Amino acid sequence: MNTTNRRGFLGRMMLAAAAPALAGSTSALAIPPIWRRRPSRLKLSIAAYSYRKYLAAKPPQMDMFGFVDLAADLGFDAVEPTSYYFPADVDDAYLARFKQYAFLQGLDVSGTAIGNNFCLPPGEKRDEQLALTRLWIDRAAAIGAPVVRIFAGQVPKDAAEEDAVKWAVEGIKASLPHAAQRGVTLALENHGGITATPAQLLKLVEAVDAPNFGVNLDTGNFHGEDPYMEMALLAPYAVNVQVKTEIKRKGASAMEEANLGLIVSILHRAQYSGYVVLEYEAEEDPYTAIPLHARRLRQLI
Repeated sequence: MNTTNRRGFLGRMMLAAAAPALAGSTSALAIPPIWRRRPSRLKLSIAAYSYRKYLAAKPPQMDMFGFVDLAADLGFDAVEPTSYYFPADVDDAYLARFKQYAFLQGLDVSGTAIGNNFCLPPGEKRDEQLALTRLWIDRAAAIGAPVVRIFAGQVPKDAAEEDAVKWAVEGIKASLPHAAQRGVTLALENHGGITATPAQLLKLVEAVDAPNFGVNLDTGNFHGEDPYMEMALLAPYAVNVQVKTEIKRKGASAMEEANLGLIVSILHRAQYSGYVVLEYEAEEDPYTAIPLHARRLRQLI
């Protein structure tokens, strides 16, 4: 792979300037960031997960088409239909109908997200996770989603972290050829476990190093003393960004309101171009809170 064409000098300099924050993990600097051809351009999307209270209710109080309607009413550019909330009997006809419905409402499908676990040794359980990932790569392609958010997973009780890292890398690498055939990028989220810190996640980025692989930067999932510095370290590798409205610092007893302006500034400095996906998790009801956050993000981007 010709990394020179994909990644740039500016990104390398940005990451090198932040290197001390990686606390000695110099190997994580071996892979230069993604190269962007133009200044940052951001588009606003909304994750179905934001309305999980209604989508997962028994019986559901919202379906995926109602979610699209709501996103259109609120002026989003795109939707991220989380895989968890599609009906169990989803088929090709349903996926085609969903894609067309979003299109007619003027919305892109910015991506989708799965809850996989690759921290498993070779065997039946890992094969199931690989099959799940392939299935949703196919479904992402069917609905026009360019990216699938994936997890690495958690270290099993009877395993060492180095084993889990090895298994996760194997799982990701095994999934990427099928994703490439379908025109889909896989985005690994900072989601605790072996991706809890920038150094941990960048270790995986370095080990995989593929053109259709990058980081799903979740702004609410870093909990160090300075989560914004942690975001800045990962932003140059991001292919998708999920923005939370709160953060929680190391040692803090409670959440604090996220500085959305600073987050957008971090993305601009990293020359990130793509979707900023509002993934709402705070206590206030999403029906009342999301319109306010959407307007604020629209002003910022």
